[in-house]
Amino acid sequence: MYTRELIKGKKWLAMADGPKHPVTGKRRQISRRGRTKKEAEQKVLAAIAAMKKYKIDKSVVKKMTFEQLAAEWFNYYALTSGNKKGTLRIRNTEIQLLNKFIAKIYIVDITLRDYQEILNDLVAQGYARNTISGAHTTAGMIFKYAVKMNYLKENPISGAVVPKKRLTIEDIENNKIEEKYFEKHELKEFLLATKEFGLDLDFERFYLLAFSGMRSGELCALKWSDINFETNEIRITKTIYSEKNNMRDYELTPPKTAGSIRTIEMEDQIIDMLKDHQRRQKKRKLKSRIDPEEYHNGDFVFARENGYPFVPFNLIPRMHRILKKTSIKKHATPHIFRHTHISMLTEAGVDLPTIMERVGHDDMKTTTQIYTHVTKKMKKDASQKVQQTFGNILNIGSL
Repeated sequence: MYTRELIKGKKWLAMADGPKHPVTGKRRQISRRGRTKKEAEQKVLAAIAAMKKYKIDKSVVKKMTFEQLAAEWFNYYALTSGNKKGTLRIRNTEIQLLNKFIAKIYIVDITLRDYQEILNDLVAQGYARNTISGAHTTAGMIFKYAVKMNYLKENPISGAVVPKKRLTIEDIENNKIEEKYFEKHELKEFLLATKEFGLDLDFERFYLLAFSGMRSGELCALKWSDINFETNEIRITKTIYSEKNNMRDYELTPPKTAGSIRTIEMEDQIIDMLKDHQRRQKKRKLKSRIDPEEYHNGDFVFARENGYPFVPFNLIPRMHRILKKTSIKKHATPHIFRHTHISMLTEAGVDLPTIMERVGHDDMKTTTQIYTHVTKKMKKDASQKVQQTFGNILNIGSL
């Protein structure tokens, strides 16, 4: 044990050899400071004792498979990340994808070249780039954990990249920005079809999605206490999650991001619609034959007859049913109303920062694409309107 006085009468430094590094086998010196020589020495001895207690058996590390490492990391991640169940489910799915290739491979044998070939293979098999990127991100966190826990000396996949798939003409044509939102005439056609052919609550839910820009999970989690009928505002503070899409097995969690907590000012027509819906809901509850003790009093805006909320998955078949009643050919899910709302705000002359704030800081790339596309279209339309309105004057130059 080596000790020396740092500040006379105030600070001491103690240093001693601790257990060798479990992977590299190199010498490790442990140092601690204390107000007295004895205190500094005791801190060093305590630190060395703790390291010995949790000493990693090098022979065990050599036989640790990726599958074992991933399982250990996932438990650690679930306890420390604070992420919602939906995110944990996605991470677990990404682990299962990686396990298809390297589940039984010892982590000390995984090389950058082998891992890069896995990424290349996933691209060749036609997996979506987002899927591959997600799996790659998860793999990165797993191996960083391995380094942190001294299982590995360094991250073996550092430097690996997700290959970029070469775009084909078909890819370009199928990735038109117009496919991500409803044009004005399409939205009108869809809402009219909803009013004529929609089932219970279809019109209210899709109408609100289009004019609020909220996510379907935020819509399903909406409570009457979130609506201020005096100020025409809706406060969004939560989303709903149900792993098995079971109305009784749901969980209310904070929305996607901190920026998603927001207050939206709504138009009078939307507020009037919600007031009518609330009156009908109260009447229905009074006439309901359901035992009051069985009624789930969750205060949900869009509740079933028994009071339980709908989950986002319930909106998809309802939407597909209505789309069949229209001439719209776009392959759409309820999320298209979020993008449609962005296009509506853009066409109404709202600036991009305000749009981002209203929709809760959605994906900047998609929002900017829609904003730019609609803005360009508006400029083109403006030129055509000038041509139509002032065509006679413009033609003076050719006289």
